[in-house]
Amino acid sequence: MAYVISDACISCGACASECPVSAITEGDTQYVIDADACIECGACAEACPVGAPAEG
Repeated sequence: MAYVISDACISCGACASECPVSAITEGDTQYVIDADACIECGACAEACPVGAPAEG
């Protein structure tokens, strides 16, 4: 199952820069992950300082 970003997101962009398939973009209030593009590698979760990305 693709990763999703929770409301804990602080919009720092750390996750987006680590995503190998560019599945993460900046949304209106926080970053969002395109579930169709996500390869479930976990790079975003490892890069996030607040643990916002998690398996959905």
